[in-house]
Amino acid sequence: MEQGTPGEPPTQSAASGRIPLAVVVVDGAGLVSHWSVGARRLFGYEKEEAVGRPVGDLLPVHGAIPEDRESYGAFDGLGPDLETSLDRRISYPAAGRARLTGSRSGGDCRVDVLWWAYPLIGPGPERLLVLAADAARLTAYDGPEGARTERDVQVERIAPGFALHTDFPGADELAARLPEILPSMSVGESARIVAQVLELGYPVLEFSHHDRVPVTPDWGVARRAERKERRQRAAQAAARGLPVAPDAVDDEGEDLEYAAVREHLEFLNEVSGRIGSSLDLSRTILEVSRAVVPRFTDVAGTYLREQVVAGEGFPEGPPDETTMWHRVAVEHTDEPGRWDDVVPVGESMPFPAHTPFFQCMTSGDPVLVPRITEEMGNAIASQFEKRDIRPLINHRSMLVVPLKARNVVLGFMILLRHRERPVFNDMDRVTGAELAARAGLVLDNARMYTYQESVADTLQDSMLPHIQPRMSGCDIATRYLPGTLLGRVGGDWFDSVKLPGSRTALVVGDVMGHGLNSAAMMGQLRTAVQTMAALDLPPEQLLRNLDDLAQRLGEHYLATCLYAVYDPIASELHLANAGHIPPVLVRAADGRSELLDLPTGAPIGVGGVPFESVTLRVAPGDRLLMCTDGLVEVRGEDIGVGLATLTESAAHPAASMDDACDTIIRALNTRGGRKDDVALLMARLNGIPAENVAHWRLAVDPAEVGRARDMVRAQLRGWSLEGLTDTAELVVSELVTNVVRHSRSSRIDLRMVRSGVLVCEVEDEDQTLPTLLSAGPGDEFGRGLRVVSGLAKEWGTSRTRTGKTVWCELALPRR
Repeated sequence: MEQGTPGEPPTQSAASGRIPLAVVVVDGAGLVSHWSVGARRLFGYEKEEAVGRPVGDLLPVHGAIPEDRESYGAFDGLGPDLETSLDRRISYPAAGRARLTGSRSGGDCRVDVLWWAYPLIGPGPERLLVLAADAARLTAYDGPEGARTERDVQVERIAPGFALHTDFPGADELAARLPEILPSMSVGESARIVAQVLELGYPVLEFSHHDRVPVTPDWGVARRAERKERRQRAAQAAARGLPVAPDAVDDEGEDLEYAAVREHLEFLNEVSGRIGSSLDLSRTILEVSRAVVPRFTDVAGTYLREQVVAGEGFPEGPPDETTMWHRVAVEHTDEPGRWDDVVPVGESMPFPAHTPFFQCMTSGDPVLVPRITEEMGNAIASQFEKRDIRPLINHRSMLVVPLKARNVVLGFMILLRHRERPVFNDMDRVTGAELAARAGLVLDNARMYTYQESVADTLQDSMLPHIQPRMSGCDIATRYLPGTLLGRVGGDWFDSVKLPGSRTALVVGDVMGHGLNSAAMMGQLRTAVQTMAALDLPPEQLLRNLDDLAQRLGEHYLATCLYAVYDPIASELHLANAGHIPPVLVRAADGRSELLDLPTGAPIGVGGVPFESVTLRVAPGDRLLMCTDGLVEVRGEDIGVGLATLTESAAHPAASMDDACDTIIRALNTRGGRKDDVALLMARLNGIPAENVAHWRLAVDPAEVGRARDMVRAQLRGWSLEGLTDTAELVVSELVTNVVRHSRSSRIDLRMVRSGVLVCEVEDEDQTLPTLLSAGPGDEFGRGLRVVSGLAKEWGTSRTRTGKTVWCELALPRR
């Protein structure tokens, strides 16, 4: 709700409520074509009596100015404008207050109404929409007799502005178009209001201190009052036979004003068509800026909250002097580069309370400065250190319009006109407010999309592992592509898990479906795979356990999964498949690529289906390619075509693993029609040469601890790793001692592997896993694993088919 003088912040009323409206549509012949229930209640005529009758018979406004006209405040003398609107003497939006006489009740009964009249713009015959409300319902007398409260004044200045921009079609069409015209209105709210407008006539005018609707254009009210006075003086002069002043005949002025109104409406429609073509925030900002320059303004600077640009949320409540505003665009008609150094795009700054920008962003209303004075120019320029902005802004006309959505100010636009151009006026203020409302809606949509995209990316990144490019005996490269720009979260994943014996588990999976539910299920399954892989389960058993877990989580949990374990020392691959597309193996010897023929199995979650594993011999340099079906499957095309392309592209030579992945993506991602996510994992199986592996069999005897230290020392000398001798001897001594003292095994296997790190492994036949204990000063046991944990880069334990393995990694000395 608004009141006050131009340039002052509006005051807000705490009042709220619903006002029944009469809705009347008048055709070009002056006959009533629609008469709502609200009109029947306000004026007393039934719909059957009203439709088809001249509107002047039903709404007589002759002599409508009452004797107590001083009680009409800002609307003094505007009553007869309803009559001139009804008989087409005013062809633009009008509003006011009047008393109608001669209603159905008869006698001297008068209906005191607030009214709005809108020529309906659009295809079809000419029509007029008239809205009216009982003024008595809006007036509260809290003081002396005849005194009106603040609520009364504010409500009178509200205008249901949607009729200004739209035809009056059926309910469904109007409901669909209202959200485009009133950006703060939802589709559901629009349908409710339209249904009540057409059928009940109320409530249409809903007011509260939280919500605002477009106000009656003050420029139209003021100019109509001036024209009416001139016409009255001209009529009096003509009756006396006196000459009529030229300015008293203002039909041409009316035509010019009507043309100006149409021009502004056409401009707003054109702007609406040019913005919002993309959900990209940067592109939307440029569209908004370029839509107003040069037709509406010569310079347009756009500022957004920093959090909006970053795709983040921001605190509730209005902005303040600490709020940082990011300059995102400057569009102008000046010579190129004139603004770039003074107000560069990308700069962030706050605005103090004495500036019109602060007034705009805190009140949420446009601020009009007809001319920027020297004093105001100096105040604005003080915000720009070491840059003099005054030559660019002084003596120019300025309009600052807020960019807001859902009553939240997202930013503002600073519009400047050259001195030679007419200054911004009240009509421009109304146009700028409407422009900002539409631009704010589009920017908010782009902001929300950017925010949701950021959340989706963060969620997806948090769920997908950051795989090390170099594992023991193999190199790994990965790629993830979202299915669509509007659905960046999916259920495809890949992973690698370090296993005892310098082995690596490789996994690719695909949860059926898209969106957050699929991503959540993917996170659960991926965590389960990591946990079970660390237990060193055979591939077929791991998939069996994963299938059982999926059934416990819910009947709708379905996923495919391909699980492989690479042993670089034995040069073997152990693979099991749960309904997934087969992997591709590229042989290093001849460059030949092939789809591996694996037992397919059923997807995870089906239940009751056995899984099988196969073992393949591989050679150093062979490459294993695992991916999800989104890479090879295209709607309307047989999946065999995609698999053939995958196999062929995987065989192409490449300078690096990343280049090889990019080649595959290019070969399959350019066919079009892809809608699913893509997860791709490529592993180059380098192997570990036999000379980098040392293995010893030890007896379960305390004397073997010393022999183990001697063998470790000698082997490290042979590998030229003398710098690790003391550390390696100590950790091996602790691990072997732990088996001798606590294990019921009959043997101990000690192995050291040199790859990217030095791996020390101790294996025995007891499946009881050791744990890290707290040891007090007097405790005899419990310190061995603490020593290992403190000296090793990593360490761990796992069960094997015949016992357990305790391993640790030591970083190699830098050369």
